[in-house]
Amino acid sequence: MDKSAQELWENCLEIIKKELSEKSFDLWIKPIKAVSVSDDKFLVEVPNKFFSDWIKLNLQDIIEKELSKQINKGIILEYSVMQNLDEIIRKTEQTIDPIQHPNDESIFSENQFNPKYTFEKFVVGSSNKFAQAAAMAVADAPGKAYNPLFIYGGVGLGKTHLFHAIGNKMKQINPSAKVLYITCEKFVNEFVFALSKGTMAQFHHKYRSLDTLLIDDIHFLGKGEHIQEVFHHTFNALYDAGKQIVISADSAPKEIITIQDRLRSRFEWGLVADILQPDLETRIAILRSKTIDERIHVPEDVILFIASHIKANIRELEGALIKIVAHSSLIGSQITVDRAQEILKDIVKQDINELPITIEKIQKVVAKHFKLDIKDLKSKKRTDAIAQPRQIAMYLARKLTESSTIEIGETFGGRDHTTVLYAYDKIEKALLKDPIFTSTVSKIIKDIKTIV
Repeated sequence: MDKSAQELWENCLEIIKKELSEKSFDLWIKPIKAVSVSDDKFLVEVPNKFFSDWIKLNLQDIIEKELSKQINKGIILEYSVMQNLDEIIRKTEQTIDPIQHPNDESIFSENQFNPKYTFEKFVVGSSNKFAQAAAMAVADAPGKAYNPLFIYGGVGLGKTHLFHAIGNKMKQINPSAKVLYITCEKFVNEFVFALSKGTMAQFHHKYRSLDTLLIDDIHFLGKGEHIQEVFHHTFNALYDAGKQIVISADSAPKEIITIQDRLRSRFEWGLVADILQPDLETRIAILRSKTIDERIHVPEDVILFIASHIKANIRELEGALIKIVAHSSLIGSQITVDRAQEILKDIVKQDINELPITIEKIQKVVAKHFKLDIKDLKSKKRTDAIAQPRQIAMYLARKLTESSTIEIGETFGGRDHTTVLYAYDKIEKALLKDPIFTSTVSKIIKDIKTIV
């Protein structure tokens, strides 16, 4: 191995560590090896194409910038792929019996489902009763009622609660049932880990032995052809064996444009149910249920005040209630509407006649602030003068709108949702460290909210 390349790479790793969590660093970066550096090219060896695709989307500009800084000239990152990913997947597909049931029960020996999330504690209203009824039917008759069951809706509306309720009910009916709840992000991470360690057979073995797979946030599957290929085969194996599949997303199948057509069509084979924002009556019922669960007393007029002003989702609704109760408890004051209004002033002060904030408006204001064209924010250019404003705009789009990371990525030149998540995390960290940068972003937010 070229020693100078190794030294350059090790220096670069110190910078990358600051950009990623320890888990992500170990998963994505540790398996990569420096090979050589010559002229304007730096060659690294990656386990497979899945790794190089991810690096290109998320870290290539940072790595190239750091390497260029070290040798005082422009560097282009190139990849040497160790294994043919299609061949790996093909071989493991041939060696796995899709309906076998291994004797190892360690994965399912402990109940992974939150005992607080049951059907009894799920507050039903017009916005969610269809999804709740479908979830109960699946829990009572897995693989028979609706397969797959696809539940979609915005953040904090109760999808995860229903998933845990399904799991709890299934385990109550049949304690030996192999029921697995997993987020799509964790599924992808397990796939990457299996590829890097050469344990794809065990990966398939785990998922195809299930009685029920509950996979949350399928929109995070991403654009990668290979991970979608793997999930496609996993889906088919479970479905053909009569096993239950339950999927959630932030959008209906036909609206998840990053998913292949063949997967989208499979998601619609069974039943598709949406969860909408709760209406006033349901929001009041949710708050009453929360006070009973937490054994706290909150006057009805305060509950009505909260329910009338917090409309976006259940998570924010319950968060506002807890904030009021905690504040009143700490200072020893009674819970009143006036007190609630004071505590929630930052949340409820927004004028109801204010125009909604859109991604287009954010792009317009950010571009104007940095004296750029909107097309620059959507371009593939990676210069600092464009990259940071683009990341700020992505951060604000996620912070100030209800758009999913997939939708945000599409409006910024068709970028992957992981790029949006990376931008969000990077700006969050910068805001904590740099007061001047914080002032700049605050000024942009003020302009977004005041400029018509």
